[in-house]
Amino acid sequence: MLTRALAPAPSSGPGPSLLFSLSAWTWSGPGPDGQDIAHILLAHPPGRTSHDTPAAIEARMWHIAASLGPLVGVHDAIADLDGCLRVIGSRVLLKFGGSCYGLRLPTRPGWTDLITRRGQAVLVLGLDPLRQSVTDGCLDTYLNAGHAADRLLFGLARTT
Repeated sequence: MLTRALAPAPSSGPGPSLLFSLSAWTWSGPGPDGQDIAHILLAHPPGRTSHDTPAAIEARMWHIAASLGPLVGVHDAIADLDGCLRVIGSRVLLKFGGSCYGLRLPTRPGWTDLITRRGQAVLVLGLDPLRQSVTDGCLDTYLNAGHAADRLLFGLARTT
């Protein structure tokens, strides 16, 4: 059961300017089964202009969520996002439905190997802005606050 109504799938996926504005973090950590799994966090940076209000940023993130598939809140069963991850050598690309563009994710050999071996990653999408330059401690604070306020969306991204 969903705890919030998800926006309908966009008629077109995110364009290059929206994808370019996103920040992404990757790490390995325990999954629901206790085994290591790759994690991906997507967030929008704080606004730089008067058009980048918190409501506008949240709307952009809902557009991103709709283009990825059935992302769910913290209290729901995680949904499969088949085929949105592509591994090309040491690079990992996140693909968006309705868009010919993708987002190249930050990688490290152990993280990329985990994606290749397991064929999946937990995708976390933050609805609130987050600076790209945050420390690990601030990232943990963001994730904990987002979880508590139900401001994170989740999906299980799979490779093609």
